[in-house]
Amino acid sequence: MAELVDRVDEQDRVLAVVDRAEAIRRGWPHRVATIVCRDEQGRFLVHRRPDHVSRFPGQYNWLLGGAAEAGESYEAAAARELFEELGVRAAPRLVLKFLCEGVISPYWLGLHEVVVTTAIRPDPREVSWHAWLTGPELEALTRHPEFVPDAREAYERYRAARRSAPKGRGAVSTCSSAAGRDQPRRTRS
Repeated sequence: MAELVDRVDEQDRVLAVVDRAEAIRRGWPHRVATIVCRDEQGRFLVHRRPDHVSRFPGQYNWLLGGAAEAGESYEAAAARELFEELGVRAAPRLVLKFLCEGVISPYWLGLHEVVVTTAIRPDPREVSWHAWLTGPELEALTRHPEFVPDAREAYERYRAARRSAPKGRGAVSTCSSAAGRDQPRRTRS
């Protein structure tokens, strides 16, 4: 089944609805929504992608997410992806958006963040391992050769945006689990 996405231009204006595989094959920019998950201690959720996936198999990433469906906003796509990949319901807050050259093809990346206050249920088709890392631990991991290359650029842009943000403007969006009654799970790094 085709994954339909909005083909967009260099200003993120919609040009047409196309199959994502065709957009990648032809190098047409499309939209991708990602989420940075932090816990109440400020640690970052990092995961390893399964070995069987087509994009960046076995590599580490600090972003969850995927392509925005045709007609879907970045925010709606981020919320959908967060639920699909972690079983968490939330309204992630948009932090920044940029045109990423991409290792595979170009795309507009909408980077969101959320504070996770409940248990997560990673989908094993998307996440083979996960841990909560401190800022310095994440910084070190971004230099690892098996860290998703596009995620490195997003990390640098995120750090720059956080440094230039007005004081007190951090990740304020919180979430609930799919069941709505789970207690936070603490994962040691």
